[in-house]
Amino acid sequence: MNNKRMSVRDALYEPPGPVTRRRTLVGTVISLAALAVLAVFVIRQFYVTGQLDARYWSIFTRYTTWRYLGQGLAGTLRAAVAAGAVSFAIAFLLMLGRISGSRILRGITTALIEFTRGVPTLLFVYFFFLIAPQLGVVLPAFWKITLPVAISACGVVAEVLRSGVNAVPRGQREAAMSLGMSGRSVFLKIVFPQAIRYVIPALIAEMVIVVKDTTFAYVVTFPDLMQNAKVLISNHDALLSVYLVVAVIYILINYLLNRASDFAARHGKLAMR
Repeated sequence: MNNKRMSVRDALYEPPGPVTRRRTLVGTVISLAALAVLAVFVIRQFYVTGQLDARYWSIFTRYTTWRYLGQGLAGTLRAAVAAGAVSFAIAFLLMLGRISGSRILRGITTALIEFTRGVPTLLFVYFFFLIAPQLGVVLPAFWKITLPVAISACGVVAEVLRSGVNAVPRGQREAAMSLGMSGRSVFLKIVFPQAIRYVIPALIAEMVIVVKDTTFAYVVTFPDLMQNAKVLISNHDALLSVYLVVAVIYILINYLLNRASDFAARHGKLAMR
């Protein structure tokens, strides 16, 4: 008997045959060649237009440039962490309403979840930046970006939490209640802790979206990484070099988050065995 664990991919798809493997190889080679040609063309255009001149890149040999970008990165991380925490708190309440026994409460929370999932983050940002002050709600720039990002993400997080709760075997709830535990205690002490372990990878992956959404901070002039990059561009007229470096920073952040998600997924499976 084969003891090798079968993955979902193995169960859904048959291994490719010789013809398919050859076609895949040819397609891969052609795609890589096309990308290489495109990259050469883009680099040549940058060279022709002078975007590769040393004066545009020499700013990154200065400590002050990296310190300024580091301050912006710290602002991005603060906003992302705060937005993630607020989003989780709101999502927890929405999830409770979504699984409650009240049809009215389920309907209200379902409408709120669909609303937050359907409205673009930028519209929430504009609401807190332009409309909220007219209603007498004046917030610091930090919260003008943190709250919109949190509200935009809470619907997705609520559904992720609900899927984790539904994944917990029903027998565990029934066994706990047969021992005299109340429904609230069963949920908080048995069901929800296990649900969190199921969905930790998905929650970490959602943080990637949160980090990306903080780039809208330029609207409220909050000094995050993107806003500080715009200041550097204005001062040094180095559009390509600054945006390229900032893009690499964002890619590294999201790569680390994805790696953390993979790590949590592997160790979560080991812990539940």
